[in-house]
Amino acid sequence: MEPKASCPAATPLVERKFHVLVGVTGSVAALKLPLLVSRLLDIPGMWKCRSDPVLHIDLRRWADLLLVAPLDANTLGKVASGICDNLLTCVIRAWDRSKPLLFCPAMNTAMWEHPITAQQVDQLKAFGYIEIPCVAKKLVCGDKGLGAMAEVGTIVDKVKEVLFQHSGFQQS
Repeated sequence: MEPKASCPAATPLVERKFHVLVGVTGSVAALKLPLLVSRLLDIPGMWKCRSDPVLHIDLRRWADLLLVAPLDANTLGKVASGICDNLLTCVIRAWDRSKPLLFCPAMNTAMWEHPITAQQVDQLKAFGYIEIPCVAKKLVCGDKGLGAMAEVGTIVDKVKEVLFQHSGFQQS
C-alpha cells in the first residue's frame, strides 16, 4: 500500500515544509547560533517566510484576556523589568494593552513583604495590568501571612467581571 500524498511524512523531502524548534541556553556555545540557524535555513523545505507563525505573537492575538496565576516573585521581577526570557514573559511583553491582563501574586510572606515587591506590583499596575491581590493564610512552607494566591472563586469572579466589562456583554 502506497502512502497517501496528504501524509506529511510521505511528501518528498524538497516539497515538505519542516519546522525545527531550536532551544538555546546560556552556554557560551550559543555564539554559534547565527551560523547554525543560517545553515539550517539552507535545508530544502525549511521555514523561511515572514508570515509563518510566531508563537508568543499568535497567543497574544488569540487571547481576549491574559491571566497569570500564580505570578511568582521571580516572574513578577522579570515582567516589571521588561525581561522576556521564556514563552510567558514574551507573551506578556508583546501583550496588546487594550486587552485585560490580570495577575495573581503568590509567594512566601517574607518575599511579599520585601520592599521591592510593592514597587514591582505598582509597576505592573502602571502598565495597566489588574492585580488580584494575594491573601493571608498559612502557607505550604508553614509561615502565616500574606502571600498566598487569591482563592480560585475570587479569581474566576474577577475574570468574568473583567471579560464582561471589556466585551460589553452582560453576565447571566
